[in-house]
Amino acid sequence: MSITLYNTMTRSKDPLTPRDAPRVSLYTCGPTVYNYAHIGNLRTYVFEDILRRALLYRGYEVNHVMNVTDVGHLVSDADEGEDKMALGAEREGKTVWEIAQFYWDAFRKDLERLNIIEPTVWCRATDHIDDQIKQVRILEEKGFTYTIDDGVYFDTSKLSDYGKLARLDISGLRAGARIEVTEGKRNYTDFALWKLSPPDSRRLMEWESPWGMGFPGWHLECSTMAMRYLGEHLDIHCGGIDHIAVHHTNEIAQAESALGHEWTKCWMHGEFLTMAKSDDSDGGKMSKSTGEFLTMDVLIDKYDYDPIAYRYFLLGAHYRQQLAFSWEGMDGAASALARLKRTVLEARAGYTGSEQPISVCMDEFDAAVVDDLNMPRALAAMWKAAKTPNASPGEIYATILHMDRILGLGVKEMAPADADTSDAEIDALVEARTTARAAKDYARGDEIRDQLAEMGVEIMDSPEGTTWRRI
Repeated sequence: MSITLYNTMTRSKDPLTPRDAPRVSLYTCGPTVYNYAHIGNLRTYVFEDILRRALLYRGYEVNHVMNVTDVGHLVSDADEGEDKMALGAEREGKTVWEIAQFYWDAFRKDLERLNIIEPTVWCRATDHIDDQIKQVRILEEKGFTYTIDDGVYFDTSKLSDYGKLARLDISGLRAGARIEVTEGKRNYTDFALWKLSPPDSRRLMEWESPWGMGFPGWHLECSTMAMRYLGEHLDIHCGGIDHIAVHHTNEIAQAESALGHEWTKCWMHGEFLTMAKSDDSDGGKMSKSTGEFLTMDVLIDKYDYDPIAYRYFLLGAHYRQQLAFSWEGMDGAASALARLKRTVLEARAGYTGSEQPISVCMDEFDAAVVDDLNMPRALAAMWKAAKTPNASPGEIYATILHMDRILGLGVKEMAPADADTSDAEIDALVEARTTARAAKDYARGDEIRDQLAEMGVEIMDSPEGTTWRRI
């Protein structure tokens, strides 16, 4: 089975046809390191990790490049407002360089906790200023730019197909514009390639250039660094769905104008994580702009969730579907992960290493993976394997272990209860469960059972009472 992936450019699921198979070039837009990534941001990186794992699983060699935006990202996609790095430095009383390093380290820690494979190449915007200047010079020489007091801009009127990724109605955008346009811009959709520093002040991050002191536009860094590390032809370019209309549209304009040919074969985008509606909330896209957002530290330290429970939660929805975050959903994911751990530990006890995966389950799993990374169906195949009648424990474990090459739930590392957990602590939890069940609070009883399972403790109910054992 060949893998098919939804291509935003064609609006269809297309077979993957790498230009230089079995090598696949993959570029994914990385973090802007002025604050912690929120769990909505991290949904995109889990989706991209599933993609990379699926490619490796299918026998491809993946050269994965991810940028780190540590300069030049304004608070508005319209080239207006303050630089997010400068805002972060002012907020925390640190230098912009300290801010960038601190939040890049925090981001990498989040990737590790979610069992996300790091990219083959990390590339920081500030390490590639000369490359970006050269890219602007190429566009300038080809007649795609103009310079105004504010900086060097890309002239989108030079392209007959500008906005093709988002299928933008350019005339409609102009007619419906209700925002202040930078003075001197020729077209509403034109965007900055190089922003000039104000003549009467110094910026925290700025560089000399042929056009004067300034800094690169946000869109410039991705296309420049992607071409630097992956060449003139990309197989796959990924990001969040919010990148389609502006950032990725402008990347395409820059890259294809400089190269003179199609740049990326397949564009893939992950949908938003939203907040589930409640009595005091209308829901909506999770965003840092409000100043209130959920991070992995909050999930782990405040609410005591295993970070892999959040990964499991994300696998429950297709990456192209909006997913509403809720605490009930997280509790369900944590309970399911606890059940999986109990299944894995029990099955591993009977595993000799010679057993083969259950073929019918693997067929269903593989069909889900190659069908545009359908993880809900893949999870269903995993649970089918866990409950397959007449399958030996070794076969069940071999199947789940094989599937985890893509799911990334850390099956191989799942371990029994910590020896430091005393019998008395376990007895107390078992007693609390018994009390909850006697009060007909079965939800609480199931929650405690799953908590014990996550600790590697199995409980057995019988007419004589409840007993337990460490798995």
